[in-house]
Amino acid sequence: MQAFANKLWYPDKDAHPVFRLLKYLLLPLTLLFWVVSLIRRSLFKSGLKQSHSLPVPVIIVGNITVGGSGKTPTVLYLIEVLRKHGLKPGVISRGYGVKFEGVKRVEPQMQAAEVGDEPAMIVARTGVPMVIGADRVKAAEKLLADTHVDVIISDDGLQHYRLGRDIELLILDGERRFGNGMLLPSGPLREGRWRAQSVDFILVNGQAGDNELQMELLPQGIFPVSPSSKHTYEPTPVVAVAGIGNPQRFFNTLDEQGHTVIKTHGFEDHQKFTLDALIQVAGEQPILMTEKDAVKCRGFAKDNWWYLAVDAKLPTRFEADLMDKVHGAMKKKQGKSDGV
Repeated sequence: MQAFANKLWYPDKDAHPVFRLLKYLLLPLTLLFWVVSLIRRSLFKSGLKQSHSLPVPVIIVGNITVGGSGKTPTVLYLIEVLRKHGLKPGVISRGYGVKFEGVKRVEPQMQAAEVGDEPAMIVARTGVPMVIGADRVKAAEKLLADTHVDVIISDDGLQHYRLGRDIELLILDGERRFGNGMLLPSGPLREGRWRAQSVDFILVNGQAGDNELQMELLPQGIFPVSPSSKHTYEPTPVVAVAGIGNPQRFFNTLDEQGHTVIKTHGFEDHQKFTLDALIQVAGEQPILMTEKDAVKCRGFAKDNWWYLAVDAKLPTRFEADLMDKVHGAMKKKQGKSDGV
């Protein structure tokens, strides 16, 4: 399904004419999506629906396109930066693909099947306090009630207008950008391109344009997927697999790093892996995957399965500008609580 959507939303010059036709056939549904979205935004803008303001600054890390663009590495970067400046960040997220009632605290020992791949990865890497739930307001309230966080990062949620926000970060895939520029389902956009003009920062995973900041994902090393493995990675031919929004980006990174890849296999984003499925792809060959995929395989991984860890790198001025906005939001909220 994802591969089909990508051909429709991100066409190339060799795309079959049927995909060009299909996006126009879907226009009635796209119009309906636009009307519903417009009504919803208007209700919040007019005050008929209320956004819920929290007592601590809220940073939204989101996108206006469907699929991965680099939100999780950005969240990891923000956690590190905020901690460096003496703050205590917490994270909220939907918990994509996991069924549960209400909200749930994410603990380090939890599996991806319990909380979702991205929350499991974020907490495993950082130990940050984190709560997941479809209602991000309730997730944030749970986080504030159970911990002593003073800044909340929302992993996704740019369109979750019931959650008040102080800072918005829009993350873009530098290769795919806005795709064909159309709203769902004709295109990949959750909101129109105009939305990019209203956020605080546009971070581009790849080549940035005017008024955008370039984000690089820098490899930090290769580690065993199995937590019990004592093996150290030695360069060897591998089968590369990726269940992320844009698998080709990961494969390109491996090529740039000089890895010998004998086969690549892209899965659906948030793919739920099994031992049999991966053996069917790779046999007994070594596997190299993303860190987000690795958290889903920790319970059954073989000793020759590895993952590449990456960290986001952003211009120095972004950190300074971000912290100015965070401190400004903190002062503003403190003033309100003091009755100023």
